[in-house]
Amino acid sequence: MISCIIVEDEPLAMERTKCYVLKLPYLQLLATFDNAMDALLYLKANTVQLIFLDINMGDFSGIQLLETKNIQSEVIIITAYHEYAIKSYELSVTDYLLKPFTFERFIQAVEKVKQQSGKPAAVADANFLFIKTANKFEKIFLNDILYIEGMRDYRKIVTINKPIMTLHTLRDFEHEILPKIICRVHKSYMVALNKIESVEKDIIIVKNQLIPISDTYKKLFFEQIRPSF
Repeated sequence: MISCIIVEDEPLAMERTKCYVLKLPYLQLLATFDNAMDALLYLKANTVQLIFLDINMGDFSGIQLLETKNIQSEVIIITAYHEYAIKSYELSVTDYLLKPFTFERFIQAVEKVKQQSGKPAAVADANFLFIKTANKFEKIFLNDILYIEGMRDYRKIVTINKPIMTLHTLRDFEHEILPKIICRVHKSYMVALNKIESVEKDIIIVKNQLIPISDTYKKLFFEQIRPSF
């Protein structure tokens, strides 16, 4: 079962998307919103696997919602405007549906979410990644990473040798690296477990860097470190 919400300010478009969602037995519709701000408040207090998101919604748009960096869900954009496609993929949406779209096309988009949620979190025996930086693909050994920090449009990979900036998202890293190696601990941080010096309440210390542990990721983090502490 995939939990989802719909964020759409056009009543007819809302009803069509809701109808499509209810036709698929593996989708669980938790809530609907006609504005992005109410959706953001809901997402801060609730975990949702998938968001069907319109872009143009008054003063606070769907793109602005994604740019808050508070969204950990898979996102399917639903819009009548194709010019936002490149920007939305920069924000790592799962798919982009142009209105009007068919039920068959809707299913294709949802299938991408099913495939994403069903694939392994990472390749267990991988000990390095190739990360796209400004003008090249750079090989980074996982054992060299101290932590990864989200910084607006970029992610900073802090290694034992140097920091590396990339557009690679934290969600991408979560899919590529096992949490027992580098674990997500906050909406803006992932930490290499073997580089942790100490954990004090909700703060991790790595090379004098204080990294917060959020409630969203606390359970996963302590499940990973419990055998070591």
